[in-house]
Amino acid sequence: MNGREVVSAVLEGEFVNDQPSRRSWGQRLVDWWQRSPRVPGVLKSRRLVVQAVKDLVVAVLRSPFRFVGAVVRGLVVAARWWRSWVRVADYRAAAEQSEKLADKFTDIRALALFRWKVTGAVVVLAAVVVAVLDLVYGHRVLWITGGLVAVALAVLGRRKDGSPGRKPVLAGPRTLTWTMDPQVLVDAFRDAKLIGKDESLRLVERATRQGDGWAVTVDLPATRKAADVVKNREALASALAVDEVQLIVERVRGNGGHAGRVALWVADEDPYGSPPLRTPLLTVERWDAWRPVPFGRDARQRRVDLPLVWTSLLVGAIPRQGKTFAARLAAAGLILDPHTRLYVADFKAGKDWYAAAQVAHRFMAGDEPAHVLTLVDWLVELVAEVQGRYRRMQDLDDEVCPESKITPTMSRDPNLDMPVTAIFIDEVQIPLEDRTPLEVQDKKLTAGEYVGELLTWLARKGPAAGIVLVLATQRPDSKTIPSNLRAVLGSRFALRVMDWRDSNIVLGEQMNTRGYDSSRLLATHKGVGILRPDGETTAGADVLATTVRTYYMPNEDWRAICARGRALREAEGTLSGHAAGQDNRPMLDHAAVAKALGTVAERTTEVEVPEPLASVVDYLGDDLQPGGRDFVPTAELVAALDVEPTAFGLRMGEFGCRPTRDRITTDDGVRQVRGYLVADIRAALTAVREGAIVDGEVVEDDH
Repeated sequence: MNGREVVSAVLEGEFVNDQPSRRSWGQRLVDWWQRSPRVPGVLKSRRLVVQAVKDLVVAVLRSPFRFVGAVVRGLVVAARWWRSWVRVADYRAAAEQSEKLADKFTDIRALALFRWKVTGAVVVLAAVVVAVLDLVYGHRVLWITGGLVAVALAVLGRRKDGSPGRKPVLAGPRTLTWTMDPQVLVDAFRDAKLIGKDESLRLVERATRQGDGWAVTVDLPATRKAADVVKNREALASALAVDEVQLIVERVRGNGGHAGRVALWVADEDPYGSPPLRTPLLTVERWDAWRPVPFGRDARQRRVDLPLVWTSLLVGAIPRQGKTFAARLAAAGLILDPHTRLYVADFKAGKDWYAAAQVAHRFMAGDEPAHVLTLVDWLVELVAEVQGRYRRMQDLDDEVCPESKITPTMSRDPNLDMPVTAIFIDEVQIPLEDRTPLEVQDKKLTAGEYVGELLTWLARKGPAAGIVLVLATQRPDSKTIPSNLRAVLGSRFALRVMDWRDSNIVLGEQMNTRGYDSSRLLATHKGVGILRPDGETTAGADVLATTVRTYYMPNEDWRAICARGRALREAEGTLSGHAAGQDNRPMLDHAAVAKALGTVAERTTEVEVPEPLASVVDYLGDDLQPGGRDFVPTAELVAALDVEPTAFGLRMGEFGCRPTRDRITTDDGVRQVRGYLVADIRAALTAVREGAIVDGEVVEDDH
């Protein structure tokens, strides 16, 4: 064809240039600007540059007012100094201290008259000089003289710590002036005793608007810890003249932080006062259980997601604070994944969980002993299921099962039959307190004890096999939730509770000393709680806990999500158990489960520690262990436990803890105070657990 060859196919290709591209001088300048240590950090970010320009404009606009204020303060300081000088205050004070004022009175009076004459002479001489210069050079002399005097007074009246007469005795109302004047923030830290009088802060980032509040990042002085600022958030809020719910204090961690870097955010108003937001799950067609579930928003309106797979969740609160709503939010994400299997036990026996019956593999609602026994059967079934999954994992190759953990692919493979399985128990204190007698492998125990052992085993070994445990209770006390069960529950969410002890039971030991105490939440803040996640959240992997306002999901939204979850399961063919009308009794192997739990062996009964020793032990926490504190002041215990001092001392004496005196270091120096040796408290706890002391009485051995 005209001497040309026709190419039958055109292959795709890419032009490769072996010569490295030369960077323009502009790109090199930008790289140098970003990396150079000589360029201030404020000039390396567009946001910080904009904020710096705003700060400069504000400073320029405020400078006339600040100058006038400094001149007035300087005039006051100068007047006070002159008055002290003309009255010979130093000479008079020395005479009074030496008790010779009467003898020196004549000399003091003569010196005072002389200084009055010097003052008059200086004033007259200055007036004459200014008048002569004004006649010679004109009125500009008056302007120059007035300007120089004003500058001198402004320098004399500049704000400086320790200078007398520069702070009014009765100040006006405190406001968020620190957003304009960082010195106010420094004063607030000093007032809260977070830094010393001679120490200051270093601004990492100036105060900027973020959302409906102001954010600032500061570095504390050397040896000062950000953890102490978090712990004393209430004192800092008082110094800043805001409610503590408006103040968010976080330690900056990771590559951009250190132990002394603090990020502050102060809301303009109560961040939880606005109406709650609906859950975003209403707008999604389906959800992936392996993704964290949308749980709520923090005070800065940042979304907080809750991971559920490979962990467990404990929700604790007093009644009518949003406990069930929080548990249902966790369930909603799993309901919208058709490859999950749900067990729902509602011991409240209300309508809150009724809609979940159309998607649950196992479902019941009731608070009778028969329902507790049904729960026992479910838990036995799940323990056997976990054991079976681990056995099947041993036969899988490393590509399918790289570790002894369930994977997303494994959970969706119908041939493996290992779906993510979640069990939700509302009002878990009811089955845990049930006293129905049981006999397991010739061992007698109550149903509540058996439920506690089964839940503990599932919380310890179930997550890696795809078992998610979600427990909700309105009685988060040490008698209801066994300590060995609480120790293995990964994520914690504490809404408002009665006191710091209940808060620590939900969140963990000594969390109140770290600044996290859900008993301080307001009663009007429904659905607001402290979340301590097990794993990384949107707030960051290094965040210990955060205050969250859960999304709002009323019953109509809950029913809509459950109906959508049922439709997804019907389409995927994963509807089973109760929801499919196949509510068969589980196949139980009590012998294998008893062997796994160790109930065949001798069981040790945990002795209940009486008050106030139990509260003291809870308060000390890890400090009770060897290597912790050696001495704890009585005043500290009385204030922390909110007890009457005399009765507290008598009760502690019954346990063999006698008060003694020791020296402690405070902000005012070393002081000698009364208190208790931690070794004595540790010995009393051991004696109680060994049965040597019962409710404050020593039990003598007859042998």
